[in-house]
Amino acid sequence: MSGSTVCMKRGPRYGFTALVFLRHVDGHQVGRDLMTHSGSRDDEPILVRQWPRSARCVSVARQELRRQLGAWGLSGLADTAELVLSELFSNAVRHALPPRGREIETRYERALGGVRIEVHDANENWPELRKATADEECGRGLLLVDALTASRWGVSERDGVGKRVWAVVADDDPAPIDSPDVQQRASR
Repeated sequence: MSGSTVCMKRGPRYGFTALVFLRHVDGHQVGRDLMTHSGSRDDEPILVRQWPRSARCVSVARQELRRQLGAWGLSGLADTAELVLSELFSNAVRHALPPRGREIETRYERALGGVRIEVHDANENWPELRKATADEECGRGLLLVDALTASRWGVSERDGVGKRVWAVVADDDPAPIDSPDVQQRASR
């Protein structure tokens, strides 16, 4: 048996009103989704979701982001936004190593002409943009994020333990994913 429970939360912890959807399968909670209104520009929605620390969740998060962008009329940003989300979420899964039982949180907020993507984890170590050597197989993810977002990304503290890594993908980004400029900047 599966189903959902909906509850509303309000208060200083959130700073906004949140509808919480708890998904259940056979009486066990298997997920938690939040749809919020934050009082941000034009009172646009923010989609917040908590995920187990698993690489399998990355593709589901990408699909969810694509659906949300479509609902906001921003489908043209989906390819770039999904790639940025994949890099940030994969970094949290691979490198953040949060304490056992902690989840990774994603937040998608409609921004002026685009979307702000956040990935929160409970690890205090902040990622750094670095140049990978030619023979390294990994280490270029943040260079790619930097190129795709025109350097509109960063890391900041969050309420509680850990950090938030964020990026803004907007329709005024100077180059699409497959442009030579993005490929050249990401290969540095």
